[in-house]
Amino acid sequence: MKYRTYRNTDLKLSEVGFGMWTVSTGWWGKFTEGEAIGLMHKAFDLGITLFDAADTYGNGLSEELIAKAFDRHRDEIVVATKVGYDFVHHGNERRGQREIPQDFSPDAIVLATEAALRRLKTDRIDLLQLHNIRMEQVTDDALWTTLDKLREKGVIRYYGIALGPAIGWLYEGVNCIKERNMTSVQHIYNILEQHPGSKIQDAANENGKDTMFLIRVTHSSGLLEGHYTAETKFPPTDHRSHRPRSWLLNGVKKVDQLRFLEGPDRTLGQAALQWLLADLRVASTLPNVYDEKQLVEFASAPESPELTSDELERVQALYASGFGLEEDPPKFKGTMELVEAL
Repeated sequence: MKYRTYRNTDLKLSEVGFGMWTVSTGWWGKFTEGEAIGLMHKAFDLGITLFDAADTYGNGLSEELIAKAFDRHRDEIVVATKVGYDFVHHGNERRGQREIPQDFSPDAIVLATEAALRRLKTDRIDLLQLHNIRMEQVTDDALWTTLDKLREKGVIRYYGIALGPAIGWLYEGVNCIKERNMTSVQHIYNILEQHPGSKIQDAANENGKDTMFLIRVTHSSGLLEGHYTAETKFPPTDHRSHRPRSWLLNGVKKVDQLRFLEGPDRTLGQAALQWLLADLRVASTLPNVYDEKQLVEFASAPESPELTSDELERVQALYASGFGLEEDPPKFKGTMELVEAL
């Protein structure tokens, strides 16, 4: 494992992190408490120090699992969590991955942070993220003042935002970077889905900001792990089963053109992470981990051969050409107007 430090901070974390959603939400299969903690302990043994939770994952379960797994190792891990969804009043209304109401009022953020601290059994949160903000939160001075006060109290060390739930949210990310002094932005970004992620990351450079990035959906919903075929079937409870079949068929064709990234010392799944880590603005990656074999593969990615400049250029050429495929225009969420102006 290798480690990076957020710019102008003392927040050091592993280049590969552990996203708690896989073991606490039921969206990637059911995990017993013992199975979840066992996978988390294995991650820690492999050098992973970043554990990224959210208060709404399992209605508090993801944070409770961190407390149970690392009660004797709190100072050796980085705890990131998210607040903003009102699961206290609406947690039982969740249907699959559909969103529940949000509450970003100052009082709600303070109460949610205090509740997260209790579940985590800790006196501070290393990185508090506003969970899937909308544009109104970008301009809400009271919200950002609340975060500054929480930091002054020492209950959070640093703060940032998480963008989602689906791919998009260009101006929510860009405007936040421009107008707020955040440590971190978490967003969707990978070889196959570079827009609008690249624009969001470029905004940090263009505005002279130290903001760095946590990357989720690193493998384009599993495509870049390299195991899907045209015959792959997803169970009805899997979110990928609701995608159009063209997503799978075109995805497999794209991945076949990326097989040059594989080698005796690097899997395609590891290459997907190395592609992200080639950008020094990336603080860490958050691949979906739901079994030990996959965990070992991803955790060892930083030690695999880095992508060469020729490989990086070849990837970008393929992406720029649309991999030679005709597809329907991608669908984005959030504020996406005036993209070309950037």
